[in-house]
Amino acid sequence: EFLEAEFYTEAVRLNRFQGKPRLFAQVVGRHERTHVAFLRKALGSSAVAKPTFDFKGTTASVAKFAATAQVLEDTGVSAYLGQAPLIKTKSILAAAGSIVTVEARHAAWIREIRGNSRSPLPAPAAFDSPKTKAQILAAVSGTGFITG
Repeated sequence: EFLEAEFYTEAVRLNRFQGKPRLFAQVVGRHERTHVAFLRKALGSSAVAKPTFDFKGTTASVAKFAATAQVLEDTGVSAYLGQAPLIKTKSILAAAGSIVTVEARHAAWIREIRGNSRSPLPAPAAFDSPKTKAQILAAVSGTGFITG
């Protein structure tokens, strides 16, 4: 959630695009910051510290921004799906379930903005694939966005 929140915050701050992509960054950025605040409170001392990021120019153009946003949102959905069976606290599980539905809406929205790109349909499959913690950490690490 830190990664997504900071990605959208940077996109809005740089102010390099308008219209739907800008609105997406503004709205989704607010959602992601709300998710971060909720998770930090829910996890308490178990919450990880906020890392530092370098988005390597992916917020500099609409095409790069939208492609990266789609990857991040799809990864977020897979992360929540993969971790859901491991959540034992009912209130946290309910919140995670609520967050994953919003993440899926973000993924559909960015697909609509991208149009005929990698996945032109807002919901390209009947089911999303869960990923393990190790798979998600590898995917996030592979972006090179986390610098410290």
